[in-house]
Amino acid sequence: MLKYTALYNDHKKHQASFVDFAGWQMPIQFEHGIIAEHQAVRNSVGLFDVSHMGQFEFTGPNAINAVNYLTTNNVKKLTNGKAQYSLLCDDNGMIIDDVIVYQLHNEHIIMVVNASNIEKDFNWCQSHLMDNTQIQNKSNDYALIAVQGPLSQQLLSNIISTDLSSIKPFHFSIVAFNNIPNIIIARTGYTGEDGFELFCAPKHASDLWNMCLTADSSINTQPIGLAARDTLRIEMKYSLYGNEISNSTNPIEAGLSWVVKLKNTDNFIGKKNLTTIKSQPQLRSLIGFEMIDRGIPRHGYDVIIDNNSKGMVTSGTKSPSTNNAIGIAYVPYAYSDIGSEFYIDIRGKYRKAKVVNTPFYQKKD
Repeated sequence: MLKYTALYNDHKKHQASFVDFAGWQMPIQFEHGIIAEHQAVRNSVGLFDVSHMGQFEFTGPNAINAVNYLTTNNVKKLTNGKAQYSLLCDDNGMIIDDVIVYQLHNEHIIMVVNASNIEKDFNWCQSHLMDNTQIQNKSNDYALIAVQGPLSQQLLSNIISTDLSSIKPFHFSIVAFNNIPNIIIARTGYTGEDGFELFCAPKHASDLWNMCLTADSSINTQPIGLAARDTLRIEMKYSLYGNEISNSTNPIEAGLSWVVKLKNTDNFIGKKNLTTIKSQPQLRSLIGFEMIDRGIPRHGYDVIIDNNSKGMVTSGTKSPSTNNAIGIAYVPYAYSDIGSEFYIDIRGKYRKAKVVNTPFYQKKD
């Protein structure tokens, strides 16, 4: 049975087209279309309904140690009001999910997980939980709205009295406004632009969404669907679970070693095997590429080297910002250097591509 976010009826008012995403009826695009939505985020402000994401709450005197053991980053470096991108890995060092950890205080941590992995992640965390720690799946208690774009702070300053400039990247604050209490406002996002993510109770989501849409008539603020969310994150070479990362990939080959703190003296799940993996020559690497020949790469297309399939495209699109056909792929490590060339099998035709620097899109000053 499909699930619906608290903003479903608001999306219908803006002529949303819907798609089943991880069991949720989610907007894929709105009335102005994917390109307009993409450009609104790059140049102005876009609003995303990401209420399908999951939230786990860890509480108790051992909460920090418990989450530090479950994740690859160093939770002990957090302080109250800070957030951290991290990974859940299994004992073999394979990626269970990518997550964001928020420390409310020493005995209360929120972990945000991907919608498709909520049940799997919760069972994993619960079965590997340290003593003196409790975990609750609070996903139904939160709605989540992402406000993204270079004018997002200007927009939100019309409805939030808090000095938003004081909330640095990967920091958050708890605010109340217009009779909506306990809103967590975090300077996090998935677009490569400045922005904030607002956590609130589902019963307040519609009011908050519409306040954001109408906060400043001088700003082009648009609702954004999953399609533009995908083109935005591909331009930044941000990983999506099920595409770039999965339980058959490790963080080293995925370019995520920066969130794997092997020098941390504390143990975490998968640390032993990840230490071994990092010490060995890598067989493949996740790279960004640009098409030389005509054609748009898509998820699942083969990377062709010496007339044989040697890798796979994990994501691809035509970049609305650069107008180039771009993609992300796993290729043999020997072909991961900038400028390396290979072919993409696009519907039976081999089209030349080359490895380029990422992100594909450079944010405007």
